[in-house]
Order: sequence, then structure tokens, then C-alpha cells
Amino acid sequence: MERVVKSGSGWRIGWNPSAPEYKGLVGTDDWAIELTEAELNDFCRLLLQLADTMQQLASELMDEEKIACEAESDLLWMEVEGYPHAYSLRFILNTSRCAEGKWSAAAVPGLLQAAGMLKVF
Repeated sequence: MERVVKSGSGWRIGWNPSAPEYKGLVGTDDWAIELTEAELNDFCRLLLQLADTMQQLASELMDEEKIACEAESDLLWMEVEGYPHAYSLRFILNTSRCAEGKWSAAAVPGLLQAAGMLKVF
């Protein structure tokens, strides 16, 4: 498997299986951070979990009602905030490097799709 970086308007995500320590990458057009394989795996898993939760909550909310949902692992914390069909994403890396990032609601659908397919070849 070769190095891959997927990107779109306001987001990017990458995977480099031959990198010695930091095999993953997440970011936007303006910033990026490299992640360990475990951090990237948690990022993708929690992102998909939060997206699924937002989809399930859609029928429980009124059209104008916003919601925030959080998920975390030992390595990172993530939050989605907005409407079930349009929400922003934030994360905080809880390892020795400590970093924080955010994606706009417009960027999340592309990031979500790429995260689900990043290591599927």
C-alpha cells in the first residue's frame, strides 16, 4: 500500500503506512497535524460514530434545532455541533503533542466520506 492523501474544500486526510511513527494526517487548507496509526484509527472510528449518532437523532429533533454530540477515546476527544444534516467537527488530541482542530460544516461530508475509505484498498 502506498502513501495516500485525500483532500477537498476545507479538509484533508492522509495515510502513509511506511512512515516510522506518524502514519496519519488530518487537517484543513490552513493547518494539518500528523497522527500515529492508533490516533488516526480512533479519529476515523469516532468520526463515523458521531456521524451515525447525528443521523439517528435527525428524527428526534425539530428542523431548527441544533445539537452537540461528543465522543472520546484515551487518545482524543471529538465533538460535532449543528444540525443532523450540517454540522461542524472539532477534535482535541490528548497525547503528549496536544493539538486541537476544527472543520466547518461544509467540509465535514467530504472528510467523513474520505475517512470511511482511507485504508480500504
